[in-house]
Amino acid sequence: MTEAGPTEWVAEHEVGVGPWPGEWPSDERYDLELLEQGDRRNVVDAYRYWRREAIVSDVDSRRHPFHVAIENFQHDHNIGTVVRTANAFAAAAVHIVGRRRWNRRGAMVTDRYQHLHHHATVGEFTAHAAESGLAVVAVDNTPGAVRLETAELPRDCVLLFGQEGPGLSPEAQDAAALVVSIAQFGTTRSINAGVAAGIVMHTWVQQHADLDRAW
Repeated sequence: MTEAGPTEWVAEHEVGVGPWPGEWPSDERYDLELLEQGDRRNVVDAYRYWRREAIVSDVDSRRHPFHVAIENFQHDHNIGTVVRTANAFAAAAVHIVGRRRWNRRGAMVTDRYQHLHHHATVGEFTAHAAESGLAVVAVDNTPGAVRLETAELPRDCVLLFGQEGPGLSPEAQDAAALVVSIAQFGTTRSINAGVAAGIVMHTWVQQHADLDRAW
């Protein structure tokens, strides 16, 4: 096996690896079908040929204590991107607030490795956050919001994002212990929700994560 490294995103050659060369490993984490046929999944090299359940179990041992939530009252198409980014930063879980169904295409199959929870209402979500000891950090460019660039994000928190266009619902804003905004300098009123989620998650990583554990 090669040393762990990032997945190939736009490589010209075929992504992944072919059948396992030589004698198969006896480790139960490996998937016999993948060893035989090859592993073309979008996973880092360290998880090549592993069973999905084994990958999830290993990520669980490395997950960060921040959660991510996004409102889904208008079938927001950014949710897939948020899930994919949350997976990249090893978020503890992603919470969908509102509609249960969402477009999974943007997740690029990463939802198979990410814990997902659904809450029908904002009240249900905030009750769960309180019971879990998670501070709700809302992300919106509303008056009174603290600049993300100068804010100290709580270690145990859930980063809450609104929908593209309307942003966070008033109920969600009222439930937040902290509201942060991303500094902007151009003409647009807001940043794409998927992009904003990535920026805020990375800010949490910069403030709290052990970078030596990154791939």
